[in-house]
Amino acid sequence: MYATENKLRLIEELTLNHWQPLSTSLYDGWVLRFAEGYSKRANSVQPLYPSTLDVHEKIKACENIYSSNQLNTIFKMTPFVQPEELDQLLQDKGYVVVDKTLVQLRDLKDLKVPEHLEAHINEQLTKEWLDHFCRLNAVSEEFRATMTQMLFNVRAMTGFITLSVDGCIVACGLGVVERGFIGLHDIITDPDYRNRGLAEQMILHLLHWGKSHGATSSYLQVVEGNAAARRLYAKLGYTDAYSYWYRVKNYT
Repeated sequence: MYATENKLRLIEELTLNHWQPLSTSLYDGWVLRFAEGYSKRANSVQPLYPSTLDVHEKIKACENIYSSNQLNTIFKMTPFVQPEELDQLLQDKGYVVVDKTLVQLRDLKDLKVPEHLEAHINEQLTKEWLDHFCRLNAVSEEFRATMTQMLFNVRAMTGFITLSVDGCIVACGLGVVERGFIGLHDIITDPDYRNRGLAEQMILHLLHWGKSHGATSSYLQVVEGNAAARRLYAKLGYTDAYSYWYRVKNYT
């Protein structure tokens, strides 16, 4: 089902839609994203579409643009980059690979019913959810306003979920539904409550919510080296679709 490049490119577009930057510039088929440095996804070049200009000139222009915004120049590398030789060109220019990540998919047929009932999904962003999200993700006060605006910028149905144990919120995350998919983002559990199956229960709640809003499939992104998360997602039926990584200049 997911084998065609068009299907996978659709997923890549959805990942961009569902984690919005503060601003975007289009440059000859490349999408340049800016969010004051909060997350690589929102502050990088996405070379998704065919180009016409000289690639070396484009890379230099991107470096100048990001430098003028006091940001490192970062390229997100997927199987769909244009031109195809871009990864090698960036390596030759001294860009290093960081954050190898897997995009995983699963069909929403035969979903288990969640057993943990203390979950709440709000379809509007609230201060309470933000407070818990920032606490569990250790988001610094410096980036809170930026991250908040990024979430407000999402233009698709979004479910903001919290999960409680004995009245205390110990996990949260969000799901975004668009074009038949629900994307899962920033699934996080309090370290004191991990290894109890709570993340699995929270994801099941989100997937059922997504299904009720028309989703028939789900995607997520997981860092390749995160063995615990990969075990959880495998248990939930997710399988690898493709991988991506970042090429970063002057990375320390």
